[in-house]
Amino acid sequence: MRPADSLHLALSAIVAHRLRSFLTLLGIAVGIAAVILLTSIGEGIHRFVLSEFTQFGTNLLMIEPGKVKTSGPSPTGIPTSVRPLTLDDARALERLPHVTGMTAVVWGNAEVRGNGRVRRTSVYGESADMPRMYQIKLATGQFFPKDEAENARPFVVLGAKLKSELFGAENPLGARVTISNYQFRVIGVLEPKGQFLGVDLDELAYVPTARALEMFNRDGLMTIVLAYREGIPAARVAEPARTLLKARHGREDFTLTTQEDMLRTLSNILDILTMAVGALGSISLLVGGVGIVTIMTIAVTERTGEIGLLVALGAPRRTILGLFLGEAVALSALGGVAGLVLGFGLAQLIHLLVPALPVHTPLAFVAAALLISLAIGLAAGVLPARRAARLDPVEALRAE
Repeated sequence: MRPADSLHLALSAIVAHRLRSFLTLLGIAVGIAAVILLTSIGEGIHRFVLSEFTQFGTNLLMIEPGKVKTSGPSPTGIPTSVRPLTLDDARALERLPHVTGMTAVVWGNAEVRGNGRVRRTSVYGESADMPRMYQIKLATGQFFPKDEAENARPFVVLGAKLKSELFGAENPLGARVTISNYQFRVIGVLEPKGQFLGVDLDELAYVPTARALEMFNRDGLMTIVLAYREGIPAARVAEPARTLLKARHGREDFTLTTQEDMLRTLSNILDILTMAVGALGSISLLVGGVGIVTIMTIAVTERTGEIGLLVALGAPRRTILGLFLGEAVALSALGGVAGLVLGFGLAQLIHLLVPALPVHTPLAFVAAALLISLAIGLAAGVLPARRAARLDPVEALRAE
């Protein structure tokens, strides 16, 4: 039997039982649509989170006081303490090879008073390199000059939203504001940046690090962030930084994290979550596969006489096997195409109705979904097709 004849017979059998075939391929379509929709949402969230973390640049190295390790009484009975990170540590790290920028960070919550208005918000102590390192632009004015830390002048730079709430449409440059009873002069306003992991960056106020240490009465820095040149492996900056701080502190009482490590870990977690939600959707595919097995088993029973006639006319067993396998694969392929259209359409509809929810459907998912639907049809059709191919022609004709 020619392949064209086999295909014609398979499609004729599908068309002959329209309702049954429709319900069968609907099961596959719903499963494929569920997988496409869930993985599209998962992949969209994956890309969104990574873009949030990389909007400030990717070549960053974070150093925080305290070592992540198991703690307990020291063997000698002498209590241990963590040496705080200092501005001197930050300046020493800034001079390392390949380092292109440094910001020493301290933050706290305080009332900001200006123009007769009061706003409680987060206040960050930062260094002069901060805008360049984090790819933040100023709407007006300037950022802190490169002063010596001990002589940092009382300047403040406002986020776009904080400026609007305190000064409205007025130009705030040169105006005086009070932060926790300390007087500062406004020298700049940042461009709107939006939110980062739930924190509204436009509501923040920025002051020199040394002033923030004094204002919040802190002995040490909360974080030192280093930026390094593009194309330089993170280890070539991390290891010298670790060696330098161990020499200055006498031991490794700090935690060093590269953004490269953070992004890799985060990406792995998000990949697992995407696969998990896809696996949940694939449960529907199992139901569709069971439906194909059921329908093809019924088809073999109903078409026993046809099978017997084909064998009696000289059709090889492999032709019978291919005929029923082709019918099962055709059902699953049609269901797969319908599922792709349904899943992609629902994903785009959700994106239109909820623009804040990121949705992305990679072509790899589309190809994988089609292959999965074909594989399900092939696997589900094997047993019924083998049963049909093994029928005795005499017994099959007698049953008819």
